[in-house]
Amino acid sequence: MQVDFYQLSRDPVDRVLPAIAARVLGLGERLLVVAQDEAALDRISAGLWNGPPESFLAHGRAGEGADAVQPVLLGQDCSAANGARHIAIADGLWREEALEFERAFYFFDSLTVEGARQSWRALSKREGVTPRFWRQEQGKWVQGP
Repeated sequence: MQVDFYQLSRDPVDRVLPAIAARVLGLGERLLVVAQDEAALDRISAGLWNGPPESFLAHGRAGEGADAVQPVLLGQDCSAANGARHIAIADGLWREEALEFERAFYFFDSLTVEGARQSWRALSKREGVTPRFWRQEQGKWVQGP
């Protein structure tokens, strides 16, 4: 199980997540995006819609119908009604249920950095979990130590 920690220092999650979602879909996989706040899910949904037409990322909100067929499903909990094996935690709040997926993308910012540090320490000690850290440098994502 791989957990990729993404430190959001320049761009908000709604601007970063579409690129991750596109890569996941490009692999033939599905993605579950989790955030507790409805407004955050609205911003993420808008970010998935607002790209150029050729990069449109089909998605839906959990509970609005047709959850099972959504390539990207946005929800408030870790229930992957779309069969996703990849999860994006978009609000900086780690959820242990994410370990049931093959890969997790954990986005955090300056407000949630302490929780991310605690999660990093705990996950780095767990057998079968490989945490990786990413940060933005001059507009690009680079893997950290």
